[in-house]
Amino acid sequence: METIKKLKEKAQKLKNEIVVLYYAYKNPATPLLVKFIIIFTVGYALSPIDLIPDFIPVLGYLDDLIILPALIALSIKLIPKTIISDARELAKTEPLILKKNWFFAILFILIWIVILSVIVLSLFRLFSA
Repeated sequence: METIKKLKEKAQKLKNEIVVLYYAYKNPATPLLVKFIIIFTVGYALSPIDLIPDFIPVLGYLDDLIILPALIALSIKLIPKTIISDARELAKTEPLILKKNWFFAILFILIWIVILSVIVLSLFRLFSA
């Protein structure tokens, strides 16, 4: 139980880096590939719908404890040091309140529809043969 508590605390610290990622994305010196990773990470973090819904036992919390923190950590590691330090300074002096993003919610709903469609079609082909 203690391990889960520690994981949740670390995950929350990383989630606080979302504003830093936003400012790093806005920096014109940030490489294009890194910007794509940042936009996916921030979009996923702000999406009101998780890729793995929380009602699925155990797996439902993977995004909060593993996937999102891993995306944030990856994004931060890819951002050049000078840009990340400038972004952290901006996040301290000009904090933002980022709202949930329904575009990414719809994107993740579509991903689930595709996954479920592939599963259903595969099962249909398997049992109709």
